[in-house]
Amino acid sequence: MEIFKQELKVPKERVAIVIGKQGQDKKNLEKRTSTKIDITKDGEVTITSNDSIHAWDAKQIIKAIGRGFSPDVALLLINEDYAFEIIELKDWAGKNENAMKRLKGRVIGEHGRSKMAIEDITESYISVYGKTVSIIGDVTKIEIAKRAIEMLLDGARHATVYKLLEHERAKMRRAKLLGE
Repeated sequence: MEIFKQELKVPKERVAIVIGKQGQDKKNLEKRTSTKIDITKDGEVTITSNDSIHAWDAKQIIKAIGRGFSPDVALLLINEDYAFEIIELKDWAGKNENAMKRLKGRVIGEHGRSKMAIEDITESYISVYGKTVSIIGDVTKIEIAKRAIEMLLDGARHATVYKLLEHERAKMRRAKLLGE
């Protein structure tokens, strides 16, 4: 029987979240994905499984936790209808820390309004963590969230992005009504 192995690194400050209280989150993830997970205190993760898809799923879930999502939200990725997307802020800000902060602020918005609007309309979850913005959501809606975030990163006015989101919400409602 072939053993499949996946490796990744998570930020040290996220190791405890991957493991969970008394190891419960790690155990739950191992059970739900039929994998064995080893993690060092430095964040080196090794995942082994008899099934390559289970190992890959566990890697995506751990990567999502490492990017700031809770284990419960990250576990949505077990469902094949959900996808995980990472947007690298350095693609917009380069190595400029001030530009990075400004871009994170644009995505989050005043009092979290932009982030919440995107999450609400696209029924997705967004994490602004480190030098990334990550999204977990339904595969049919994640592209809308990604487009809205990239518009904000490109400097579009928030009102323009909200209009796009409202337009997409109306399209989704029409599609639902028509049974598509």
